[in-house]
Amino acid sequence: MGADSPDAQLWAKEGKAIKAALIGCGWYGKSDLFRLIQCGGDKVEVVALCDVDAQRLTEAGTLVAQRQASGATPRLYKDYRELLEKESLDVCLVGTPDHWHALPMIAACEAGCDVYVQKPISVDVVEAKAMLNAARKHNRVVQVGMQRRSTPILCDAKKKYFDSGEIGKVAMVNVFDTYSRGVSKLQPEPVPPELDYEMWVGPAPMRPFFNMHQVRRWRAYMEYGNGTIGDMGVHMFDMARWLLNLRWPSKIVSAGGIYVQKDGDQTYFDTQKSLFFYDDLVMEWSHKHWSEPTDPRIGWGAEIFGDKGTFKGGSMAYDWKPRGKGVTQVDSVLEYEAYPSDATEPGLERRNAGANRAHMWNFLARTVDRQRPVSDIEEGYISTACCILANISTELNGEVLEYDPDACVVKGNDKATDKLRRPYRAPWKHPEI
Repeated sequence: MGADSPDAQLWAKEGKAIKAALIGCGWYGKSDLFRLIQCGGDKVEVVALCDVDAQRLTEAGTLVAQRQASGATPRLYKDYRELLEKESLDVCLVGTPDHWHALPMIAACEAGCDVYVQKPISVDVVEAKAMLNAARKHNRVVQVGMQRRSTPILCDAKKKYFDSGEIGKVAMVNVFDTYSRGVSKLQPEPVPPELDYEMWVGPAPMRPFFNMHQVRRWRAYMEYGNGTIGDMGVHMFDMARWLLNLRWPSKIVSAGGIYVQKDGDQTYFDTQKSLFFYDDLVMEWSHKHWSEPTDPRIGWGAEIFGDKGTFKGGSMAYDWKPRGKGVTQVDSVLEYEAYPSDATEPGLERRNAGANRAHMWNFLARTVDRQRPVSDIEEGYISTACCILANISTELNGEVLEYDPDACVVKGNDKATDKLRRPYRAPWKHPEI
């Protein structure tokens, strides 16, 4: 699935020169952008960057100039609206924190951009539906950063064990994150001069500033995301759906809370178990922040049980066990020979770099043939909304939810339907559907 893949070959043969921008120049925003530069080559010119942190923005501009073929430094903006107004773009990447995905993505579609947006696509369900509607209304290609769908070893496993039927009848799936997380006890501090904190918070609830945006600790606060299921769960829930060709579950129920790590200030659940009901299949999500992984090799992933075999896989490895036989273990590979910079790029998830490149080539190829990408925005809507609905069920003390994705309502449950849309802080306006 590297440079010789059909997607990469289509891009190499038929791809036109594109102008690109990144909104959100933190860790994964830059990682996605550098994969765009690697995959797009000299056909991609990064013309603009946006971030609310002036220091981070300047540093990102320097790094892009060092990597792109032209050597040019992109123009720098602190407001995505100004960027989209002034620049004529073909492609826009959105790598902001979760509470800032919807508005820039919708605005980029309205500006005529194809978009690569990080997961989860939104912090509430109405946002997610509005993003899908915007992509379809403006006929834009939108790829979501759920790159398990492009992970080479998982693509091979899908063909071998799932599409072939070798796994047999699947009736149970366990999706899990067993990694521990520490307690957050950050203290309020002065806002640094380089950061526009008002803009960083944007439509989300205002909290006293502390250095959460620099160390990615904002994920510990439900004001800016959807906890562990919305961060890690969406990846593996989506992976399982893709492997099994599943779409919307008929019912969702969940329970959890802060059961152990009570002396911190984090607001996400340290314990959660969620059930997603399909015809003749139950999928479970679970996480617990306070214990050690039972399987350090695959501490985050999905175990899929068929009557002829069992598959356990994650982002970098999988185990396959046919019934009554031994286990085959497969691990992802490093690609240092083809991409030497992988060895030294700060913050790069090195064993996931190949999957990220394949995902980016898939996106670029779809900008050429205008087909749906492998992780189309509709798949992002399904996986994101299901994880958010699990949180809503948890907040409602385990109520069983039946969601209508076309009408964007929870059937027979006004309380749950009201929670599909978070209130926006003024002056920001929530997108409509």
